[in-house]
Amino acid sequence: MADTMEMIDQSDISLLYPDADSLRRHSLGEDIARLSHETEEQLELSCLMDLKSCDFGSFYTSDPEVILYRQETFADMMANPSLIGILHKMIPFLNDITELRRMGSDSAASTEAYLYSITEVELYTSLLELLQTQLLPLAPNFKSAAFRKFAERINILTGSEYYRNLNDELKELTSRVREIKSITIGVNLDAQLRAERAGVLSINNDHFKSGELLDKMLRLNFKNDDMTCIAPLVSFRKGQSDNQQAALSNAFNGAINDVFKSSVRSWKKVIQLYVLENTDFLIRMMPEIEFVTKGTELLLKLKEAGCTLCNPVIEPMTEKTFRTKGLCNPIVTLKLNAPVVPNDFRFDEDGMIYVLTGPNRGGKSVITCAVGIAFVMAQLGLPVCADECTISPTDAIYTHFPTGSEDTIDKGRLGEECSRLGTIFEQVTEDSLVLLDESLSSTGSYEGAYIASEVLQGFSLVRCRGIFCTHLHDLAASVDSINETCLAKGGVKIDNLVAAIEEGSRSFKIKRMKPDGKSYARDIAEKYGLSIDKILKKIQTK
Repeated sequence: MADTMEMIDQSDISLLYPDADSLRRHSLGEDIARLSHETEEQLELSCLMDLKSCDFGSFYTSDPEVILYRQETFADMMANPSLIGILHKMIPFLNDITELRRMGSDSAASTEAYLYSITEVELYTSLLELLQTQLLPLAPNFKSAAFRKFAERINILTGSEYYRNLNDELKELTSRVREIKSITIGVNLDAQLRAERAGVLSINNDHFKSGELLDKMLRLNFKNDDMTCIAPLVSFRKGQSDNQQAALSNAFNGAINDVFKSSVRSWKKVIQLYVLENTDFLIRMMPEIEFVTKGTELLLKLKEAGCTLCNPVIEPMTEKTFRTKGLCNPIVTLKLNAPVVPNDFRFDEDGMIYVLTGPNRGGKSVITCAVGIAFVMAQLGLPVCADECTISPTDAIYTHFPTGSEDTIDKGRLGEECSRLGTIFEQVTEDSLVLLDESLSSTGSYEGAYIASEVLQGFSLVRCRGIFCTHLHDLAASVDSINETCLAKGGVKIDNLVAAIEEGSRSFKIKRMKPDGKSYARDIAEKYGLSIDKILKKIQTK
């Protein structure tokens, strides 16, 4: 068995991490990627996947090797969608094994532990049979290292002599235990006919039958029947107090434990040497199984809704690259169950931070979230909703969206907004992404624009990537002067984006240009007949 174990290291088998070292680094937080619960909520990531065992942050990574490894895993899942069902079927087995271990640890050397051990082995062999009959036939199709290693491991386990012997021994032990129907007890009495000592005489494969002494004496066919009682059978607990029931149960259990003691020891040794070792890696994979199955189901829904998916090209974090063509917001796509207006988007030396303005419901928040979700999906190892995408991972994503926080009671909304911005500045680095949606809109436009310009300067000097989605048109108009100050101090350049209006209607297209705040009002006024020319015409014709 030791030789078999050495053929493939089970610690290396993961659907999400290429080796034990990358898993260790992620567990210790050494791959420097942070996705807070607040960011998850504000980007509405639960609309993509409803994860039960872990949150998105548990899988968020900045390691290019890990991201590429996962891209291969999801490619295999998409090419072999029946894997979803196979992996789903594994979960009940693994949940039951986990629960049995918990229960068995409370009854270390009892008959209960013996029975738990047998059940655990039954679950283990049934699980391997499932994988042998359903997963291994797909193995020739696998291109990812994850599924190739997984299939190889299952092939080794199910093909080993130890596994075959385990199956044979399990059948024998199961049969032996399942056939036990009763026990015969011998009881010594004292002079007053009170029970003095008792012990197990035999373990039987048949049930005792209720009888009468007269039947036993008169009916010849009962005379040699050791399983028919000379008195009626009564309920085990009839006429007993709780203490008496507990005492009798303990006595029975103690006697049976003595009978099975050697079997418990030998069988537990089998569990410890083989089954525990070979189910640990499967139990560890449970959160990964949930993530890859739900991730694949998400991708299939997006494809069905007409969304284009692509695996992003991953560049070093220091490059701070983000270029997309045909970027879409997957949450809006799922809600509409139809393709949405795509946009091209990029961070570059002329714009690492954008001030995004435009009309209400013109797509500003949609594109802001789309950029954030693209980073999240890419760094989870998923394809992104775009025709093309090249990305340098972030070390964290920080969001500052409108919130109904209770802090507004004590601080006021503006105070609460400023407090949250201050917290972001305490953590943000040049490798972070910052997304602000209608920040500082709780105060007057003059005060809001002033504070916002200070905030923009701060992010520019941090040199992070970011989007500031706002109605503060004075802020957008002051981008040139902000750049003049920041560039002189080594900051990154800020640029403008506009949610375009075409012929008085929202186009949901995001354009890189300087905004003309009046143009939105002018187009809307024209559309609804409220330009001065049309107003005069209405007055003259009434």
